[in-house]
Amino acid sequence: MDSLTVSTVTCSIRKAPHKAAPFNFMSSLSSFKPVFRRLQQQFVSLKVEVPKIIKTTSLNLLDGVVDSLFEFEEQAVFNEGNFAPVDEVGEALQLSVMDGEIPDDFPEGIYFRTGPNHLYPNQTAAVSIFGRTGYTWVEGDGMLHATYFSKDDEGNWKVSYKNKYVESETFLMEKNRNKKMFIPAADGDPTAILAAFVLNIVSQDCLRGLTNIILVNFRPPKYFQCILQMRFGKAVKDDSNTNVFEHAGKLYAVSEQHLPYEIDASDLHTLKAWDVNGAWHHPFTSHPKKAPHTGEMVIMGVDIKRPHYILGIISADGGEMLHKVDLKFRTGNLVHELGVTENYNIIMDYPLRFGINRVLAGKSFIGYDGDGESRIGVMPRFGDAESISWFTVRNHCSFHIINSFEDGDEVVVRGCRTTGSVLPGPDHKANKAEWYRRAYLQPNEDSHSFDPATDGVLFSRPYQWRLNMRTGAVKEGYLTGKEIAMDFPAINLSFTGLRNRYAYAQVVDSEASSKLGLSKYNMLAKLHFGLQDEDDEELAKVEYHELGDGEYCTGAQFVQKQEGTEEEDDGWLLCYVHDERSNISKVYVIDAKRFTEEPVAKISLPRRVPYGFHAYYVYE
Repeated sequence: MDSLTVSTVTCSIRKAPHKAAPFNFMSSLSSFKPVFRRLQQQFVSLKVEVPKIIKTTSLNLLDGVVDSLFEFEEQAVFNEGNFAPVDEVGEALQLSVMDGEIPDDFPEGIYFRTGPNHLYPNQTAAVSIFGRTGYTWVEGDGMLHATYFSKDDEGNWKVSYKNKYVESETFLMEKNRNKKMFIPAADGDPTAILAAFVLNIVSQDCLRGLTNIILVNFRPPKYFQCILQMRFGKAVKDDSNTNVFEHAGKLYAVSEQHLPYEIDASDLHTLKAWDVNGAWHHPFTSHPKKAPHTGEMVIMGVDIKRPHYILGIISADGGEMLHKVDLKFRTGNLVHELGVTENYNIIMDYPLRFGINRVLAGKSFIGYDGDGESRIGVMPRFGDAESISWFTVRNHCSFHIINSFEDGDEVVVRGCRTTGSVLPGPDHKANKAEWYRRAYLQPNEDSHSFDPATDGVLFSRPYQWRLNMRTGAVKEGYLTGKEIAMDFPAINLSFTGLRNRYAYAQVVDSEASSKLGLSKYNMLAKLHFGLQDEDDEELAKVEYHELGDGEYCTGAQFVQKQEGTEEEDDGWLLCYVHDERSNISKVYVIDAKRFTEEPVAKISLPRRVPYGFHAYYVYE
């Protein structure tokens, strides 16, 4: 058999492409000879049960395949500035440096935020004969950051900070073997993505072709034909890096491709995956919602295989799956969030497709169809697929819902709307730097060079859909002006599913984001839904809390005053703020009623907190 030699090219949006060394397939396979010898010795010398031998040798063989075919390398953008990962701090660190004071009526509790923190930051892309794959910006080993607020016996505030990895099953696989094992599989060249899926999952069918090559060329003992076992059994890792939520007194970290992991809030130790007492074996949304009045938790799972969208309802005590139903989606759509009202579940359906069929067609694994159709479904709480009232809306890709509620004959849904998807970003053949430069900036629709498929597609703005359950009519439109982009909304969670007057969001630094290709947030916004904008009565009034030069925020979360008030905005907005000039991270405590004023407290942290995603506050 002649040698097959292929040259590969790797690149990132931060530096010019460079040529990789020629890859010789058969020469690479020759590296398996010592692997076979080592495995043969294991069979001869180890007096253990055959299934255990098969499992051990299978994993070693498959690791050898990956090590020979794939070379891991760095994606520079994930190691730049405050996107770079940090180490665990160990025991909780007491905090003593503070500007201002924590109010006496601030509730004791724990402020959590999660985000990606790559365990092997120099191995976030993989180059092989098949091409190149890399992680998307939402991937990476999950790390929890927690700031603890408590009072001593004399009523004095004690504040401490701790961080820790979420020790998911796949995280421990790599940590215990002290090496990168999972091949990035969400973004890159289609052939390379397919190879990554095969070698991450690996079943008998997947390995048959490669095994035949090995058997023909190296003639290992016949018992190697029985070691075609799974390597991991899943295509991507359990990152647990997207959100933190609480249900029935227990804390969970989650990303939507896997089950949530229960976390001990006191020390951030990972306890176990939560499958609702064996009743849920599907992906689990990063944004579960508690139904008003009942406390039942509404969840969903989206998958590349059928059922593509399954909805579940968990009892208020967390012990029982009360309802589980297949909504009969025809394709895999990467829907990030669902909503609830007093009587309904709100189902978002937009054409952000994902699946192996796309890869086999030469496309990226995930892709947004700008010419596709979007719809919103209103489903009775314990309904089924046939009970959903569907409303066709303007095509969009809106990851985050602000809130939803009932208003007479109408169901109102508010969210942060874009006309393109940041995940995974541009097509694998596109110029990523140019695409992000144009996608994040405010679009100029009057420009002769305006391209609706690129310009401003990531310029996210609050939006409202009013769905008339009686007539089937839809009224929709933006809630804020064209000048400011914002995302990662937060509300007073007591108003989930109910009419609310206020919402908060992180304001996108469009210039910085367009240059970097990753979202950065340099202000906070407070939306007043009951008040009109001074210049446009069709829009909501917005107040802004400005940060200093070089300061960026993540994890905005509203904390409600616990006693003596029924006002929706009587409380504080918390966020993690990083100063890129001093390289110091802080927790800001902002009075929500005096939103534009300086924070009432700025608490300096002893360690940098990298930019991340969602947050949650657990009240003591």
